[in-house]
Amino acid sequence: MRHSTLDLQADRIEAVLATHRTPARVTGGVVTPRLIRFSLAPLPGVRLRRLLGLAEEVALALDAPACRIARENGSLALELPRPDPATVGLFQLAARLARIPPCAALLGLDDGGTPLLLSLASPDVAHVLIAGATGSGKTVLARAIVASLAMYNHLGQVQFILVDPKGRGFAPFAALPHLLCPLLAEPAEITSRLRWLTEEMLRRDREGISAPHLVLAIDELAEAIAVGGSEVVEALTRLTQRGREAGIHVVAGTQKPSAGLLGPLMKANFPVRLVGSVASADDARVAAGLAGTQAERLLGRGDFILVYRGRCLRFQAAYAGADELAALAGRLRQGGRTSRRWLAPQRAPALEPHAEWRRVHS
Repeated sequence: MRHSTLDLQADRIEAVLATHRTPARVTGGVVTPRLIRFSLAPLPGVRLRRLLGLAEEVALALDAPACRIARENGSLALELPRPDPATVGLFQLAARLARIPPCAALLGLDDGGTPLLLSLASPDVAHVLIAGATGSGKTVLARAIVASLAMYNHLGQVQFILVDPKGRGFAPFAALPHLLCPLLAEPAEITSRLRWLTEEMLRRDREGISAPHLVLAIDELAEAIAVGGSEVVEALTRLTQRGREAGIHVVAGTQKPSAGLLGPLMKANFPVRLVGSVASADDARVAAGLAGTQAERLLGRGDFILVYRGRCLRFQAAYAGADELAALAGRLRQGGRTSRRWLAPQRAPALEPHAEWRRVHS
């Protein structure tokens, strides 16, 4: 985007805030593939709570479909969707990286334009909850996690158990050689495999074994619990409580972050939350484990917040189509390597870099 356009938007933002007696200056920002992030500096005496409540007024003044004002990691930012959003391609992004640590998943790009990695092997991570309503990109992000782990880890390092009650989320990975068993969709199959995994965890504990890492990925946690009942809840609780030292990790996605259905399991055992757009502030609070994330104002289609230890980081999830993922699974099954040339085919558009913008006030 042109600097003149950003300057004009910054002037309007400052005018709206001044009109509502919450004056602040726009000091600059960054243009990401999906949004424009303005850095705000409130003037002395401005009440932060009042400023945070002006998102709708700013969106109306800028003729934008949505606006989000949030305090993240010690700074205040105002975020607007770009009129010309770009996709962050998983394989194009992976081709930029010379090396990825073992058992680390590639999530996408953070708001500074840096590739975002999540190490499941870290003692502070272990298990991950992905929450988001329909259209948030929850399944796409889960696929990116599985695909990136498979690309950079051989079978002796990482193996998967993929639970897909609806039979669509993980279907492109049916031929993946890293699968410990075929895709699980039927209730009896799910409960039986979770029972086996719990026993495997206990065996590993007794023998002091933690390799290879076993990743249990569930496309729809609420659906798995609904069809499997208390046995599934009990197994997942034990796995998330004790699985880390045995090299077992749970990556679970859900459309319905309901406190009644998932509350105890989520609060106690998922230290990392990846939260996409949700229907309400209550859903955002339950999904993130803390209030004030404004996840209900996210743009959807891969716009996520990573929540860890009370801190939030907004990022754009990496995307790969079902055909691309199926081709990846087939290539890995044939023993092929994911070379940088293969990851970034010539027909794919280049990833648009982030553009930083500094504003000088007269």
